[in-house]
Amino acid sequence: MRRLILASTSPYRRALLRRLGLDFEVQPSDIDETAKQGEKPKALAKRLASEKAQHIPRLNALIIGADQVATLGEEILRKPGDHLTALQQLVRCQGKMIVFYTAIIVIDQSSGQHWETIDRTEVHFQNLERAQLDRYLKLEKPYDCAGGFKAEGLGISLFETIKSIDPTALLGLPLIWLVSILRKMGLDPLEPIP
Repeated sequence: MRRLILASTSPYRRALLRRLGLDFEVQPSDIDETAKQGEKPKALAKRLASEKAQHIPRLNALIIGADQVATLGEEILRKPGDHLTALQQLVRCQGKMIVFYTAIIVIDQSSGQHWETIDRTEVHFQNLERAQLDRYLKLEKPYDCAGGFKAEGLGISLFETIKSIDPTALLGLPLIWLVSILRKMGLDPLEPIP
């Protein structure tokens, strides 16, 4: 049985990977997630996913690294951390499109092979009143989420449309792509476990 390691502190990624029914370990990577001078959002997501995966010690395992960057135009939307920051961020998003870049890399430490992709998800926000946004934040408290909302929860009520090739990418881990890679490595969630 191949050892599978998720290099992430995100409880949302952990929950997504659990959906596949595969045994895995979590080994968070303690890396600096600050963007470099002039670094574009897509490149930032890709670099952070790669650094997280490469930070795991050599264990001859399959390592999954992922990161997500949300953007409003050229502005990177961070995890707000508190109510006021989240409210200000959501107010700026009203009637606009937010783009999420979700990068994922799988590294086979045994062979040195790696696979990576970046999903682009477009989220079009409705025009809601500040009081509605405030109520949403008080109910869900999504202060640890890029963009300041949880699409898997009540946050879905903030949007007009979502465009993506993989709906789980917006939640933090593109499972459709990941399953295709894991199958190549002999970890098929639809095969019986020996």
